[in-house]
Amino acid sequence: MRRSVSLAVFIAVAILGIGALGAGARNSSVAAQQKAETTEVKIDNFSFGPATLTVSVGTTVTWTNRDDIPHTVVSADDPKIFKSKVLDTDEKFSFTFTRAGTYPYFCSIHPKMTGKVIVQ
Repeated sequence: MRRSVSLAVFIAVAILGIGALGAGARNSSVAAQQKAETTEVKIDNFSFGPATLTVSVGTTVTWTNRDDIPHTVVSADDPKIFKSKVLDTDEKFSFTFTRAGTYPYFCSIHPKMTGKVIVQ
């Protein structure tokens, strides 16, 4: 009898433990999906760094002007998918990429300054 009770308690604890592990895995998966990714592109010395950036869908990219000269960040797509105002030193512009694709961009003040965001 004692052995049966011990075995029953052991099985119940094991089932509850496995259930809790499964719930924990689901919760951390949901938390990971809800955690938004962010990444930064620096504008300095008339260039975007990194020039090509690969991110996941849902990532917010922030461009920060570290140059002494004003710059913009403008999508090369037509119609424009994103377009910043003129950014003075230390000003920022952010855009969240919600679709996969390749997004070339440039500075409208200095059109030879180009970059690209690849969204997977």
